[in-house]
Amino acid sequence: MKSILIKNGRFIDPEQSNDRHTDIALIDGKVAWIGSGTLPKDDYEIIDASGMIVAPGFIDLHTHLRQPGFEDKETIATGTMAAARGGFTTICAMPNTNPPIENRSIVDYVKCVASSEGIVRVLPIGCISKGRKGEILAELGEMGTAGVIGFSDDGSPVPGARLMKQAMEYAAGLGLPIIDHCEEPSLAEGGQVNEGIIATRLGLAGIPNAAEETMVARDIALAKLTGARIHLCHISTKGSVDLIRNAKADSVQVTAEATPHHLTLTEERCLGYDTNSKVNPPLRTQTDIDALIAGLIDGTIEAIATDHAPHSENDKCCEFALAPFGISGLETALGSLMKLVHNGKIPLPLIIEKLTAGPARIIGDGFGATGSLTVGDPADVVIFDPKAEWTVDVSKFASKGKNTPLAGEKLKGKVIATIYHGNIVYKEDNR
Repeated sequence: MKSILIKNGRFIDPEQSNDRHTDIALIDGKVAWIGSGTLPKDDYEIIDASGMIVAPGFIDLHTHLRQPGFEDKETIATGTMAAARGGFTTICAMPNTNPPIENRSIVDYVKCVASSEGIVRVLPIGCISKGRKGEILAELGEMGTAGVIGFSDDGSPVPGARLMKQAMEYAAGLGLPIIDHCEEPSLAEGGQVNEGIIATRLGLAGIPNAAEETMVARDIALAKLTGARIHLCHISTKGSVDLIRNAKADSVQVTAEATPHHLTLTEERCLGYDTNSKVNPPLRTQTDIDALIAGLIDGTIEAIATDHAPHSENDKCCEFALAPFGISGLETALGSLMKLVHNGKIPLPLIIEKLTAGPARIIGDGFGATGSLTVGDPADVVIFDPKAEWTVDVSKFASKGKNTPLAGEKLKGKVIATIYHGNIVYKEDNR
């Protein structure tokens, strides 16, 4: 492990209210010095960050690594490489694997593979119900002891309110959140895109906003009843934002995330039957996007998460109604979000907060993801050029999933280097 001196960068750490030009020294996997006092003597590898942003490594609360069981789509090794290229030093692994992460042995397996083959921090999320079937609670207690950060049946909503109430009661006792995929199955059944004019033009069944909002309202009510902490995944509608804002005002322990694609792409991306734009919840309208942005700004939404959902080419190369939902999002997240910065819709420090300090607070202490850079913290750092233009070339993705509607697009804002625990796990070739 080499000592690293990052020089001349604009250091942004929202958790510490830091936004200044300074140098940072990393020694033995820790932050050793930040621009004041005597620089510790060492044999440093110098990284010149002139014109670049230096920030805490990004944290993704919502990543599908597919292993075990679906290694043709992604592995922990390829997923963590994609994460590093996207500036992420911590990713939270969703449990919709085969077998699902529903007991200690699968949690231990994911952690073991991540420690031997992964290049960034992987934090497992356990199932709410056995087999993600929404019928019987999974082994929440033993998974909590094994080190999961919360419980979710992501991709499969929990249809029964009674079971969800029981899950919340158990999770509250463990001090862990329920991480909630909000979808009323009977309203979403058969839906392919957002219900509205685009669905009508395409002749496809729609998924109404109410499919999400009905479940958001139910689970907010259950969280208020049980005192549990709930985190709502990939919020996509104005109505959901309003419900969450009101719940916070009522002291309900609720947090929420939005994805880069729901913040930047509308349902019109599905015109032409591009299966790479098929995602659940579906891409919505500009009105919904505006509400999500307002929610980020006023604190209703604490985090931005990718919902990285890699699929093989064969999965997506079919008619729209047969294609699986999902976008491969780790490697394009920053470039997508920088559109909001360059367009003046969200200030850069706020974007960084939603990728660092915000998700770190949701995860909580004890898992290693601090979302900040102070002396003594783990040396998890991202360096990016906010003005660098690049074209999305899926053939160069580290992820096995090449399924993105952004293929061939030019983005502005690029990760130059990612450092995890003091090791450079990604560095752009020509730097």
